[in-house]
Amino acid sequence: MRISGLPVSPGVAWGPAALMLQRHPAMRYGIGEALVGREIGRLDQAREASAAQLRAIRARVSQRAGADLASLFEAQVLMLDDELLVPRARHIVETDRVNADWALDRAFDEFCAVFAEVGDEYLRERRGDVADVVGRLRRNLLPAAAGAVRGLADLAAPAVLVADELSPSVAAQLDPAMILGLAFETGSRTHHSAILARSLGIPAVAGASAVTRHISPGILVLVDGDAGEVVIDPAPEAIDQARARRARRAAGAGAAAARVAGPAATADGVAVRFLANIERLEEVDGARAAGAEGIGLFRSEFLLGGRALEALDEEAQYRTYRDLAERMAPHPVTIRTFDIDESQASGGAAGDQDEAGRARGEGPSRGPLGLRAIRLSLRHRAAFETQLRALARAGRHGAVRVLLPLVSSVDEFREAKDALRSAAGEVEAAGWKLAPMPVGIMIEVPSAALTVDLLAADADFFSIGTNDLIQYCLAVDRSDGRVAALFDPLHPAILRVVRHVIRLARPRGRPVALCGEMAADPGALLLLLGLGVTEFSMSPAAIPEARELVRQVSMGDARRAAVRALNMPTSRDIAALLAARFPALATWPAGRDGRPHMEGQS
Repeated sequence: MRISGLPVSPGVAWGPAALMLQRHPAMRYGIGEALVGREIGRLDQAREASAAQLRAIRARVSQRAGADLASLFEAQVLMLDDELLVPRARHIVETDRVNADWALDRAFDEFCAVFAEVGDEYLRERRGDVADVVGRLRRNLLPAAAGAVRGLADLAAPAVLVADELSPSVAAQLDPAMILGLAFETGSRTHHSAILARSLGIPAVAGASAVTRHISPGILVLVDGDAGEVVIDPAPEAIDQARARRARRAAGAGAAAARVAGPAATADGVAVRFLANIERLEEVDGARAAGAEGIGLFRSEFLLGGRALEALDEEAQYRTYRDLAERMAPHPVTIRTFDIDESQASGGAAGDQDEAGRARGEGPSRGPLGLRAIRLSLRHRAAFETQLRALARAGRHGAVRVLLPLVSSVDEFREAKDALRSAAGEVEAAGWKLAPMPVGIMIEVPSAALTVDLLAADADFFSIGTNDLIQYCLAVDRSDGRVAALFDPLHPAILRVVRHVIRLARPRGRPVALCGEMAADPGALLLLLGLGVTEFSMSPAAIPEARELVRQVSMGDARRAAVRALNMPTSRDIAALLAARFPALATWPAGRDGRPHMEGQS
C-alpha cells in the first residue's frame, strides 16, 4: 500500500514502524496486580491536576466574561467525580487489570454509549463537555511531549517513526541513529518539524493522510522523502531500488562535499555566501564541514526545551551563545531572539490554544495576529532582557549579531532596541567591556517588507524570512497540510516582495540576506540570485548542493531569468521558464523531490 504526502526531507529509509499518537497519546496495555495501585494513583493525580486547572480557568473566565460562562467550568469540575467517569475508570483498573489511560478511554466510551440512547437533545450535546474533561484528564495522565520523548528513548532498535503529528519540541530530540525515517499526517515543508528533520538528515514525508490508521507497530515501512510517499510492507524489489538510490545519493553528496573548500562564486565570478540555519550547538561542526561561512540563523527558542520562558536563566544562555560564537569564529553568528507563542512561553507546545480563550470562542494565538515573537518578548520584558544581557556578554567572544523576529513597525523595533540598550547598560555596569553588536530585522510580515526604507534608519541589516513571509503574504497556514500546495515560493507576489526589499535596503547601505527553505530549492535559488540576493542561510545539509549549483550558473543568466519571471502571471509559467533556461534543474538532486513549484503550481 502506498500513501502519498509531501516530500519534506530528502532521502529514502526503511525499517520497522514505531507508532506515535500525539493527539491522543494513550498507551494501552494490561497490568499485573502489583501495578494496580500505581495506576489508580495516576488517575487520582490526573483528577486533582484537572480540578485545579478548571478552577483556575473558572476564576479567569468569571473575571473576564462573567459568572454565566464561568459556570461551564464549575460543571466540568463536578463531572470529574461523576460515577460514570473517574470512579468508573478506577473500577476498570481494579477489576480488569488495565492501565489508567486505557481504563479512562473505556469509561468514556461507555459514557458516550449511555448518552447516545438519551432522547433529550440537550443532554446529548453535553457529550462535548465530557469530551473536554476527558481530554484534560488524558493530558494530565501523560503530557504528549513527555510521553513521546520517553517512548522514543525506549526504542530497542532503529525504526521508522510514524506519527499523527510531530511537535518541534519532540523533533528536536530525535536521535538519527535510532530514527531511520519520519512519516506524519500533518505539517508542510516549512513546518519547524520538517526543518529539523532536514537538519538531522532524516528522510521525511509530511501530510500523509491517515497514515497512522494503516500502520501497526513493527510492520516494515519505506519512507521516500524525494517522491513524498510512504510504502507499507514494500516488496523486496522496492527495498533493492531504494538501497541503490541511497547509494547514488551518498556518492553525489560526497562529491559535492569534497568541493566545499573556499568561497562560492557564480560561473562569472560573483561571490555568494552560504550560512547555516541551526537549532543546536552540536550542529556547528556539521555546518562548517558543509561549507557554511557563518550561522545565519540560530533559533534560540530551542534552548527552552519545553520549559517556561522564565525558567531559562542568563548564565545558561550566555554559555551557549559564547560557545556558539567561539566555535564558529571568525565567521559571524546571527542569533534570533525567542520566536515563540504564548503557549510555548508557559512551557506548552506551539499553537496550543488558551483554555479561557477557547471558552470565549477565540482562535489560537498564531502568527502576526497573535502574541508571538518580538511582541511576546516585549510583553515579557524581564525574560527578554535576560536574553539580551546574555547576548551582550556573548558578543565579546565573536562576531555576534542579534536578529529580531516578526517586527512589523518602526516603533516596535525601536522599543526592542531600547530594551537591548538597557540590558547592555546593566552588563557594562557590572564591569563587562562590551563589543559593538549589530541588530537586524527579520522581514517576515508584509508591513515590514513594505517599509524597509523606514526601518533601515534604525536597523543594521535585514534577513528575509521566507517561511513566514510566504505564509502571511499568501494567507497559507504552513502547518496545515490541507493547504500546503498553496504555499508557493514561486508565486509572482513573493518574487516581487523580495525584489522590493532589496531595492529599498541596498541604496541605504543595509545588507540583505535570505533565510528560509526557499533558498534550499534549486529553481528558487537561481531566481533569488537574479533578484540580487547573494547571501543565503539554509539547513547545513542543503549547502553543498547549493554551492555546487551556483558555480554552474552565471549571474547574467540568473538576472535575465529573474527579469522575465517578474512579468509572468503564474508560478506555472515561471517553473516552465526555469526548466527551459536551466535544463540541469531536472536532474539536480534537490530538484527531484516532487515539490509543488517544480510541477508548476499556479
